[in-house]
Amino acid sequence: MTRPDIFESLKNIVWQIRPSTDLTKITEDSQLVRDLGLDSLTILLLSLAVENKYGFKFEGSPRFETVKEVIDYIEKVCQ
Repeated sequence: MTRPDIFESLKNIVWQIRPSTDLTKITEDSQLVRDLGLDSLTILLLSLAVENKYGFKFEGSPRFETVKEVIDYIEKVCQ
């Protein structure tokens, strides 16, 4: 899976969790909390959806600030 594929998949997951999100404004630099309006519950739901989609479990409690950090993590785990 390519980085653009992961990015598009992640945008879709965000939209499923928070349908009011304007997907056209999401970039890799988007802040999960500030820009996308995710809170602790929606970040948990995002984490579970990513684990489900890509078939892995997050180790520990990673703290992601941006979309880029989530994509980087997925790329690293799914190599």
